[in-house]
Amino acid sequence: MIPTEDASARKREIEEKLKQEQETLSFIRENLEKSDQLTKGMVSILSSFESRLMQLENSIIPVHKQTENLQRLQENVDKTLSCMDHVISYYHVAKDTDRIIREGPTGRLDEYLSCIAKIQKAVEYFQDNNPDSPELNTVKARFDKGKELLEAEFRSLLTRYSKPVPPILILDAISVDEELDVQEEVVLEHLPEAVLQDIICIAGWLVEYGRNQDFMNVYFQIRSNQLDRSIKGLKDHFRKNSTSSGVLYSPAVQTKRKDTPTKKAPKRPVYIPGTIRKAQNLLKQYSQHGLDGKKGGSNLTPLEAGYDHDLRVKHLSDALNEKHGALAGKDDVLDIEIDSYIHCISAFVKLAQSEYSLLTEIIPEHHQKKTFDSLIQEALDNLMLEGDNIVSAARRAILRHDYSAVLTIFPILRHLKMNKSDFDATLQGTAASTKNKLPALITSMETIGAKALEEFADSIKNDPDKEYNMPKDGTVHELTSNAILFLQQLLDFHETAGAMLASQVLGDTYNIPLDPRESSSASSFTSDFSKKLLSTYICKVLGNLQLNLLSKSKVYEDPALSAIFLHNNYNYILKSLEKSELIQLVTVTQKRAESSYRELIQQQIQDYQRSWVKVTDHLTDRNIPVFQPGTKLKDRERQVIKDKFKGFNDGLEELCKIQKGWAIPDKEQRDFIRQSQKKEVSEAYRTFLQRCANISFTKNPEKYHKYRPEEVEEMIERLFDTSA
Repeated sequence: MIPTEDASARKREIEEKLKQEQETLSFIRENLEKSDQLTKGMVSILSSFESRLMQLENSIIPVHKQTENLQRLQENVDKTLSCMDHVISYYHVAKDTDRIIREGPTGRLDEYLSCIAKIQKAVEYFQDNNPDSPELNTVKARFDKGKELLEAEFRSLLTRYSKPVPPILILDAISVDEELDVQEEVVLEHLPEAVLQDIICIAGWLVEYGRNQDFMNVYFQIRSNQLDRSIKGLKDHFRKNSTSSGVLYSPAVQTKRKDTPTKKAPKRPVYIPGTIRKAQNLLKQYSQHGLDGKKGGSNLTPLEAGYDHDLRVKHLSDALNEKHGALAGKDDVLDIEIDSYIHCISAFVKLAQSEYSLLTEIIPEHHQKKTFDSLIQEALDNLMLEGDNIVSAARRAILRHDYSAVLTIFPILRHLKMNKSDFDATLQGTAASTKNKLPALITSMETIGAKALEEFADSIKNDPDKEYNMPKDGTVHELTSNAILFLQQLLDFHETAGAMLASQVLGDTYNIPLDPRESSSASSFTSDFSKKLLSTYICKVLGNLQLNLLSKSKVYEDPALSAIFLHNNYNYILKSLEKSELIQLVTVTQKRAESSYRELIQQQIQDYQRSWVKVTDHLTDRNIPVFQPGTKLKDRERQVIKDKFKGFNDGLEELCKIQKGWAIPDKEQRDFIRQSQKKEVSEAYRTFLQRCANISFTKNPEKYHKYRPEEVEEMIERLFDTSA
């Protein structure tokens, strides 16, 4: 029963689903029929719309085409009118720009250049389309006038705003560049920024459109004049301020110079006015009169108080100024000129570098070197002319046998050589004749300097032996002080002096091989070779001096005074060498120079001491009779003792009287000689007195025994002292 019921239920379920499906199918069929009806209606509508649209299109398209043609015609008319206006504007350019062109570009450069551009386009139009029209000539004339006014404005701006650089600003730039260890750089502004931009704009237009290089000539002429005026202004600044309390540097740089510690040595030592010139004065004046007023004499204390070189030069300079004030004033002027020239060399380099920097902004690149070459010519030629005048003055001085003139060249030559690399870098790309000017001046100075050095050495050797030219007291001869002072000045410029000698290939003269040279140029000589040359030269001067002193010493009739004279001079030479670095230079080629001078000094002391032999000979045992105590002496024996006392007394008095007026400036040597002689004479005298103490040789012993040993010592102690 149960399975029959399940089958009936299953059947009913299937019938119900079938009924539902039939209902769904009927619904779908009804919807399809409705859709077909709607589709037929839509097709009918679209067909009607298409028909109407076609009718509309057939009506509109002809109108559209006609309108399009009309628009094209309108555009063509507009373009034609625009072209006509543009062409007509070329005919009006001359009139429209007349006022602006006549008034010039001053104060409105951009507007002026815009007008020039219009005129230029008009010229191009008429040249291309109507070259025979009178309008072409008109706009051409207007263009030429505009270009001419632009060139005039270029000249006017440069002339109006180009000013010489103030001397203090130049000195600040040199000082910061060479001496101060500071970061900020002094800027040399030649033109205001706005003016510079106008000048750059005008120059650019003239290069591109003006087709004219005349403005470059105008530029270098104006800037060249300002460069020269800047350097001349620096010279005038030195003339006005170097001898007074005037300000050479600006307060800012002065403060830095005072307060800022220098971490490194100055790149270029600046020449100090006065030192060389006053030493030169001394050399001149010694050749005429000693400072103590005696012919041939010198009151120089040869470093006895431990004075160093600078203090001694200062002491001598002060003495010279007191006696020759007027001459010193003239020499101070020359000092200022030398100092000024040295600063002008540095200033030229600095200003030329600044000018080149300015020039690169204005002048086209392919014209820069040529324009720069022309720009610096006047200032460079003036500097080189001044240098040539210095060389000529030195040459004339050498012809007058004033060899001290070479001292003027040393600081200048050293500065030129130290600045040569900067010169070469600054003048790179200029003409060969321009770049060769400084080397030619250096060569000229080295030549005349080497000639002066050689002739000075010869003059030391050939200085005449004249009695009136010899110091009466046997002190240091002027020739010695001249030579040593000259050599000490060489020491301050030893590298320059060595290069001078090397440049003239004087190694052959001194038998020094020239292997250290790398090429034929003077600058290629090694430092060691130059040092060796200078050492040999100094030894030559000292050798000539020694020979001349030996010859001069023979002028003295008294051999003892001759020995004192040689002693003083040898001692002065040795002490001068030791107190300066000259001894280090001398020992480069003469290892035993110091010991040789000591031997010479000792030899002269021994020669001097022989003058006392005629005194001490009376105190020897020779001819003294042998006697027994209580034995009466014979007359002849008593006379022998009397003669010995008298001979000693007379000889002592004579020598002390004569030698009291002699001079030994070196206190140490003076005391040594006194003590040595005092010891020798005093011991001999005491021994003699002891030997004769118990001998009755006279009734008036005080007549012969005039001096006690202490008195003899006091007399010897007063030797070489005119004030005693």
